[in-house]
Amino acid sequence: MGDYVISCCSTADITKEHFIKRDIKYICFHFEIDGKQYMDDLGESMDFHEFYQRMATGSMTRTSQINVDEFVNYFEPFLKEGKDIIHLSLSSGISGVVNSAQIARQDLQEKYPDRKIYVIDSLAASAGYGLLMDILADMRDEGKTIDELKDYVEENKLYIHHWFFTTDLTYLVRGGRVTKTAGFVGNLLNICPLLNVNNEGKLIPREKIRTAKKVIREAVEKMKEHALNGTDYDGKCYISHSDCMDLVDQEVALIEEAFPKLKGKIEVTYIGTTIGSHTGPGTVALFFVGKDERTE
Repeated sequence: MGDYVISCCSTADITKEHFIKRDIKYICFHFEIDGKQYMDDLGESMDFHEFYQRMATGSMTRTSQINVDEFVNYFEPFLKEGKDIIHLSLSSGISGVVNSAQIARQDLQEKYPDRKIYVIDSLAASAGYGLLMDILADMRDEGKTIDELKDYVEENKLYIHHWFFTTDLTYLVRGGRVTKTAGFVGNLLNICPLLNVNNEGKLIPREKIRTAKKVIREAVEKMKEHALNGTDYDGKCYISHSDCMDLVDQEVALIEEAFPKLKGKIEVTYIGTTIGSHTGPGTVALFFVGKDERTE
């Protein structure tokens, strides 16, 4: 498995079982709901269904990122074991957590000058971030070096496409991405905005589409437009959701119809409590490897 560890934040939104199976290490964000604090630990501290049910009935959430001391305490045991580290951080367009990881890296590099410690801004989020980690696990298992992984990420991270939609504008309004007036009117008219993550790792509204059925179809159209090898795409495909499997089932059916080589191969996960605190219930996100880089 190499003399290094591959690492990420819990906001990669892959299951604990998957992280263990692929030997991907992770460090947890934090969230608060109704004034009580929890670890964003992949659904262990709070079941995802309960989390989204509470949000749907009015519970207020807040999130906090990982601090420098937490990163130092997380990284150092690997270094003591003689391991190098490549850590991918949640997109800087969404969180400043990469800065904490970089400061921790600098502190530890002085203490362990013979070890390689790479901290990289993934410019990715949720299971798109997880998809990128899965690719790195494949490369490590193939015998690639830590430097080969580092170079791959820097050269290819913008090819990981993220397409989101939500059926409830409440949380986009709360996060300032949609005005209160637009959110009120949008909810009345059943507007489901389609968003993506751009080349700066920021979540950007792209289209206003009426009804969930139409926005699901449009997300699949975006995949047809951008996926590597078009409808012959047979690479990794992830869908994450905030407790709305009915919408996921519709999207999976359309993808498998359009992309025959993906039948039975689409990975479905929950959007975790950190990202979910900002997207809210009723959100579905689609991730795949593109033939082109993400744009502004």
